[in-house]
Amino acid sequence: MVDHQFGGDWTESKLAALGSYLEAYRRIFSENQKAKYFKTIYIDAFAGTGERKQQSIADLEPQLFSLEELPEIDAYRKGSARIALELKSPFDEYIFVDKNKNHADQLATMIRRDFPTLESRCRVWHADGVQVILELCRYRNWNKERAVVFLDPYGMNVEWSVLELIAKKKAIDLWLLFPLGMGVQRLLKRDGLPPKPFVDKLTRMFGNEDWKSEFYVYSEQMDMFGGAPELIKDASFDAIGAYLIRRLETIFAGVAPTTKALLNSTNNPMYLLCFAAGNPRGAATAVKIANHLLGK
Repeated sequence: MVDHQFGGDWTESKLAALGSYLEAYRRIFSENQKAKYFKTIYIDAFAGTGERKQQSIADLEPQLFSLEELPEIDAYRKGSARIALELKSPFDEYIFVDKNKNHADQLATMIRRDFPTLESRCRVWHADGVQVILELCRYRNWNKERAVVFLDPYGMNVEWSVLELIAKKKAIDLWLLFPLGMGVQRLLKRDGLPPKPFVDKLTRMFGNEDWKSEFYVYSEQMDMFGGAPELIKDASFDAIGAYLIRRLETIFAGVAPTTKALLNSTNNPMYLLCFAAGNPRGAATAVKIANHLLGK
């Protein structure tokens, strides 16, 4: 089920869902005796400045976005870092990453100024968020740690291999802002498959080539010269979102069936907010909480 919302209301709703989930998550790990054993980490791989400021146009994939849409996109990139830092029960560790050095510096300054008691728990890195996630997954001791990862990428740079590695740790809950209309739908041609670079990009995003048969069908009409049926796109926004959820279900212990779509000024979805739980033991509870919040 997709919950469709537009503009500023969606921004507040997205942050409210994330914040409420983080509160519930920390409540479990602070009150449950068995859960207290684990160190909890909040990881924001595209953290920005932590404030409600616009991101740099240079951080986006220019071939996918028009200049007219950039203000709309920028308006939704709000301060998830601050939401996490304002929790009554804080995480044991915070990892914030941004590829833009100015953003990382501003975030570090904001933490030092507004959250001095949490500064020792925070690590702010000027780096590629995807690469940091890969390193954290490979080298942290996930037998003793649990994490919530928020992936709010600027473009289509989170590939399936990253999601797969996150899921394999069986210790990480994932909030993913998926580029539905701003990415996938833009790459899908109406008549025939996209050019090879776009085909390869979509395959890396979904992890296999099944998207071709999901999003394309052969027309029943023959051309006037008796040729073969033509391949045409048959992929609505809802169909793409549903396929994403099915794909996530193949690697995560639990996936929320409800998603939240961000609409642009023409009522077309730009992004899809999704949730997936990696720990089999806590997946049912995590999905129940996240699904309720996504449906609000």
